[in-house]
Amino acid sequence: MAKKSQFFDDGDVHFRSGCGIKSAELQAMKSKNMNNSKAASFTEFEIVGFLGLQEYKTPLFLGFLILFLITLTANLLILFFVAVDHRLHTPMYFFLWNLSLLDLLMTTAIIPKLLAVLLEINKKISFGGCFFQMYFIIAVGGSELFLVAAMAYDRYVAIVKPLQYNVIIDMKVCLSIAATVWIVGFLLPLVSITWASYLPFCGSNKILHCFCDYSAVVALTCTDVTLHANLAFSLAMLVIFIPFLFVLWSYYRIIISVVRLKTTASRTKAFSMCSSHLLVVLLYYLSTALFYIIFRTESISYEERIFIGGLNYFFTPMVNPLIYTLRNEKMKEAAKKYLNVYTLFQYGLQSSG
Repeated sequence: MAKKSQFFDDGDVHFRSGCGIKSAELQAMKSKNMNNSKAASFTEFEIVGFLGLQEYKTPLFLGFLILFLITLTANLLILFFVAVDHRLHTPMYFFLWNLSLLDLLMTTAIIPKLLAVLLEINKKISFGGCFFQMYFIIAVGGSELFLVAAMAYDRYVAIVKPLQYNVIIDMKVCLSIAATVWIVGFLLPLVSITWASYLPFCGSNKILHCFCDYSAVVALTCTDVTLHANLAFSLAMLVIFIPFLFVLWSYYRIIISVVRLKTTASRTKAFSMCSSHLLVVLLYYLSTALFYIIFRTESISYEERIFIGGLNYFFTPMVNPLIYTLRNEKMKEAAKKYLNVYTLFQYGLQSSG
């Protein structure tokens, strides 16, 4: 997904991440860096955060803290409900469990450090820690895209081949799909990020972003990064468009199958089976397109691009669990059952017994 990929655009080295640095800004930074006679041996970076919004750091801190707590609570509840409620032990909820885990990892990889930066408690991050955060964010983002495609396949089989669903999508297949999603998602960015970590860095160690964004960190180098940009862009296109095309194919087959149903009730039931997933797909790709258009708008300042880009990372992990809980009767029933204090106490006793 563009918003998760952190990769370069093809035209003017305009990055596909939340940073959105224009080519003129990048060239200015690189010219300044290359004026230094030697590459600096950084042991740590400093995350600047929202440089032009320092006077709003208290409301920003409170806003991101609330967002973090909501996201953390909502996704932890989904993980809990799916784990303990036997009615949710189905392929669809298994994939939802993985999506919530990925959303949780994405949020915890960024926001706790961002909160420390906003409070000016600790803006420093080690060289290795920065590249690990960068790799982890990209890997989780890529895994989410592959998982969304896997969930589209699950809905395709459920609607187009309902009588064969339990044979095609059994637990062994679910585990294989989930393992593939995680392994591919975490392997793809490994070479690109590792290679970038060996680049020479000069001058300033200040990262003009709210986390270790690929583009913002590479902008601190004092060498030609054309090959890095090409590799990053190629990987981004692979991660973005292969799942997207698969999702399009799945929903094309779903729509054709639903249209052929004879009754309105059957068509309504079929669409309701994939409505939550379809909303998640639209959330990912439409928000990506919207933010990309915003980043192309010259009137938006650099600080505003960083802020909007940051929201783009945090918004989806918060909204995903709301979509799947508010629109899903089984999740609502699980919430009513297990959010009851007495029921939780009884469940704890049974588990310990």
